[in-house]
Amino acid sequence: QEGLTRTKTGRRDMAEFKEAPAGASAGVKTLTWLENRFPTAFDAYKVHMAEYYAPKNFNWWYIFGSLALLVLVIQIVTGIFLVMHYKPDANLAFASVEYIMRDVPWGWLIRYMHSTGASAFFIVVYLHMFRGLIYGSYRKPRELVWIFGCAIFLCLMAEAFMGYLLPWGQMSYWGAQVIINLFAAIPLVGEELSTLIRGDFVVGDATLNRFFSFHVIAVPLVLLGLVVAHLLALHDVGSNNPDGVEIKKHKDPKTGIPLDGVPFHPYYTVHDIYAACLFLMVFTSIIFFAPEFGGYFLEYNNFIPADPLKTPPHIAPVWYFTPFYSMLRATTSDFMPFLWAFLGLVGLVTVRRSTSLPSVVKVGFWGLMAVLFFLFDVHGVVLGWLHVKIPAVMHGLDAKFWGVVVMGGSVLIMAFLPWLDDSPVKSIRYRPDWHLYVYVVFVVFFLILGYLGVQPPSAGGTI
Repeated sequence: QEGLTRTKTGRRDMAEFKEAPAGASAGVKTLTWLENRFPTAFDAYKVHMAEYYAPKNFNWWYIFGSLALLVLVIQIVTGIFLVMHYKPDANLAFASVEYIMRDVPWGWLIRYMHSTGASAFFIVVYLHMFRGLIYGSYRKPRELVWIFGCAIFLCLMAEAFMGYLLPWGQMSYWGAQVIINLFAAIPLVGEELSTLIRGDFVVGDATLNRFFSFHVIAVPLVLLGLVVAHLLALHDVGSNNPDGVEIKKHKDPKTGIPLDGVPFHPYYTVHDIYAACLFLMVFTSIIFFAPEFGGYFLEYNNFIPADPLKTPPHIAPVWYFTPFYSMLRATTSDFMPFLWAFLGLVGLVTVRRSTSLPSVVKVGFWGLMAVLFFLFDVHGVVLGWLHVKIPAVMHGLDAKFWGVVVMGGSVLIMAFLPWLDDSPVKSIRYRPDWHLYVYVVFVVFFLILGYLGVQPPSAGGTI
């Protein structure tokens, strides 16, 4: 019989329709009517909310994923209203932003919500990723969840960079000029690639239009798709937790319900709502009392119209890019020998400790790394210590290219963590104490690099 059950045909037969209880309220009747005609939405609510079991031992580290979704909604909504009045034209862009701030009713609030939301997005995403690091959320079976998360982070960086150009201020213009020129360091195709990104030989109207279209349409679509994939992959394998317990391993034999979990709704939705209220209190306080945040959220130079003929004395990106910018700026020709030495040592230690490689491959690769280390790193360090300049032809590429490699590698290496970490336990709670010290050093270095990224460059050899 056609349409008898949804499990066989994907449709509901009239006999399956539910009836609202006698004397039910108008709201219950409306929900019943909707469920009969749009059961997929209600099934999704059950699978991902009411009947999705999360570990019982979540702590406050697990609020940042929900906060990231909240900020994403804020950015989309405020971005829609900003697009209504923004003009993606090199001659009108800066004036249109001023028009939004001064003449559009509540335009200043929408713009400040969007600019503050960009910084808030990176804050919650950095904390969300750090929680994944300390609790081993990238380990099996969540490798794909982690990879989707890294892709989201890359999209977020692209979205922020392209949106940063749109106000068409001094720092926006020259920041885009510097970053786009980095693509010229790529061998063979660098010059053509940088010209393709700009749409011209200099940053101008074509660049602004390209960045506007990507910022408003292309990248958000990819970002939303990755967020959906991230959540679906997470709910398929189950959430990690501070103790590293696999929640789907121990289930009730009769009901199939995880014994170590509780329904996400209402237990954790209530926690997330409470966290969202606290977050919005801080968020609105910054918007109303310190929207520029001392020049970190909105740089003072960006309140000056872009002038291609006048370079600012110090060009620096927004604070959330400064750790990576510091890596780029530190990679000079004098620094190259130490960079090679460091990479060689890291490679040796990684291969030595890896348990996922066959013994023959490990020994052969280890020997090859040792030879390369001796030929390039030891030789380079000695020359660097003697202050002998190493010509670019020695490594085939200039320092700018290796700066891009260091900066990009520091981001991309995160995607390979599931295969680099072979510890028998996931959570930092059960790892040796030195792991904690490594994470502390990591955070301290990240903050130091961020601070140095906003400072003017020092004279060579003085720091």
